[in-house]
Amino acid sequence: MKTPVVNCPTCNAQVNWTAENRWKPFCSERCKLIDLGQWAAEKYRVPAEEQEPESEETPPLAQ
Repeated sequence: MKTPVVNCPTCNAQVNWTAENRWKPFCSERCKLIDLGQWAAEKYRVPAEEQEPESEETPPLAQ
């Protein structure tokens, strides 16, 4: 079976997807830390839907 190959999300280098590769999907610890820094600096964001704030009123109990 052929070993899957992916591109490093940081530098685009080809990376073998194997159990021995401890940094996958990154090619190195450096690229992994660069990506982590991007998340910490809020350069990346996960899209979310705006939610209406919940009402302070308590809904009536069903009887």
